[in-house]
Amino acid sequence: MTSTHAPVGRGTRVFNDAVRRLTDLGVNMAGAQTLTVRGRHSGAPHRIPVNPLVLDGRTYLVAPRGVTDWVRNARVDPHAELRRGRRIRRVVLTEPGDDEVHVAVVRRYLAKWGWEVGRLLPEGLTPDADDATLHRYRDALPVFEVHPA
Repeated sequence: MTSTHAPVGRGTRVFNDAVRRLTDLGVNMAGAQTLTVRGRHSGAPHRIPVNPLVLDGRTYLVAPRGVTDWVRNARVDPHAELRRGRRIRRVVLTEPGDDEVHVAVVRRYLAKWGWEVGRLLPEGLTPDADDATLHRYRDALPVFEVHPA
């Protein structure tokens, strides 16, 4: 899948901007942080609210909208920043090659944030999806592991 699952309308943009601003001020919005990636064409910083997930001591990011601009940007330049309040961490994002890791991350992500991102998911993918369904949607939900830079 090479596009977003759900169109990004004005309401979503306003909501994301509000979450990003509150996160930047240090307000804990269900664990949200601001991800900053460099534009693959412009080089300009792009800031997106994300929900980091810790699984087995490792931190991951899931792109519930699919292969969006932040995903494409991270694939070109994996160096990024995660921020909440004054705390800024420089990180490197890598996509796990192991399908089982990908499925485990997506399963945990949906269990934790399915209530928030359910409307963004491709039709047929729900927080209670079985392994076969999660494998089928592997390319539709990019996952990145977060490493210190």
